Amino acid sequence: MKILLLTLLGLFCVLNAAAQTPEPTPDPEKVAVDEIFLAKDNGEGKAGDVADSFATTDIPIYCIVQLNSTKPATVRMNLIAVEVQGVKAESKVISISYTTNGRQNRVSFKGKPDKLWTAGRYRIDIFVDDRLAVGKAFDIKGSPSDIQKSTPVGSFVEPKPKPKPKVVKPNHKN
Repeated sequence: MKILLLTLLGLFCVLNAAAQTPEPTPDPEKVAVDEIFLAKDNGEGKAGDVADSFATTDIPIYCIVQLNSTKPATVRMNLIAVEVQGVKAESKVISISYTTNGRQNRVSFKGKPDKLWTAGRYRIDIFVDDRLAVGKAFDIKGSPSDIQKSTPVGSFVEPKPKPKPKVVKPNHKN
C-alpha cells in the first residue's frame, strides 16, 4: 500500500513539474520600453522636473520614453481620459507617433490644450511597433476657477470623419 501511495505521489510530482510552463524570455531582437516618465516644462520649452501629478496650468506636459535599443521602431503615445468629468471613460484624447531612425533610444512627446487642462485622471499608453508596452496613470488637479477657463476635453479628441452624402443620379430613359 505504501509503495502504491509513493508511486502515485511521485507520478503526481512528475506530471505537475511537466505541466509548468516557463516564463517567456524577452526577445532581444524586439525594441522595448526601459523607462517612462512624465515631466513639467522647465520654463525654457524643455522637459523639466519629473512629476506624477499636474495642475491644470502645467502646460505642456512631457512624456519621455527610454527604449532598450537604438534599433528603428515606431513609438506611439495615447493620452487616455480615464476619469474626467464630462468625458466618456477611456476616451483617447491625443495620439502621437514617432519612428526612430536607428540612432535614437529616447523619444519625447509633449501635449498641450488650447487653454488649460481639464482636471481628472488620465493615463499614458505607450506602444512600440503596435504592441502595448506600458501604461502610466496620473492626475491633473485644478481649482474651481480653473474649470471655467479649461479647454473641454472633447476638443482634444480626434474628430470622426462624417459620412459622405450619397449622390443620387437621375435615371434618364430615352
